[in-house]
Amino acid sequence: MEIRNINEIYETEIVGAHKKELEEFRNLLLEYNQKYNLTTILEEKDMYYKHFLDSAAGVDLFEKNKKVVEIGSGAGFPSVVLKILRPDLCFDLFESVGKKCEFLHAVVDNFGFQGMHIYNLRAEESAKTETFREKYDYATARAVARMNTLSEYCLPFVKVGGKFIAYKSGDLEEINEAENAYKTLGGKKSAVFSYELPEGYGSRVLAVIEKIKPTPTRYPRGQGKERKNPL
Repeated sequence: MEIRNINEIYETEIVGAHKKELEEFRNLLLEYNQKYNLTTILEEKDMYYKHFLDSAAGVDLFEKNKKVVEIGSGAGFPSVVLKILRPDLCFDLFESVGKKCEFLHAVVDNFGFQGMHIYNLRAEESAKTETFREKYDYATARAVARMNTLSEYCLPFVKVGGKFIAYKSGDLEEINEAENAYKTLGGKKSAVFSYELPEGYGSRVLAVIEKIKPTPTRYPRGQGKERKNPL
């Protein structure tokens, strides 16, 4: 399990094979951003590096034809970019803000995506239900919470043998401080990939947490405890 060179991904995927689709996504995002304030990153170059390329960095970490849950989808990063690059993947997107869900529905309709569903639900409540708990091959999230909190949101969705792939800033200390959370929730750190976005756009990390045993039924705790008192 490796990630490709970030510059290669940019050339082959972002401004190569999928440039037309990503430009269509960008135009839709700019249109809806006037109403819903989905992102403050509006300039074309900024969006291509900070949103599109960063989302694409993990494209090779997902096995073919797997089911992925995304927590805190927001404007669809990384899920929409990954779906464009990897149409074989199925996605369930959880987003608690209704207006963001409206945008995500518009994206699905615009592209005619198959196997992509939007849920206007809170992750910490949904993960306790039989419908969603430990039903996914992968969970992913980007810029939602610190790693110890984020793990409690995400790992309960992942089946044993699956993985949680977190898109984080380049702060490795945040990944390491969450070791207790991984262990408590039935996971273990499998790999950490560091990379630099081009032209000084920032240091980033992909953390891969493997699910090795079921998450205890008390997690996620809910009522904001994941943020107030992280594992």
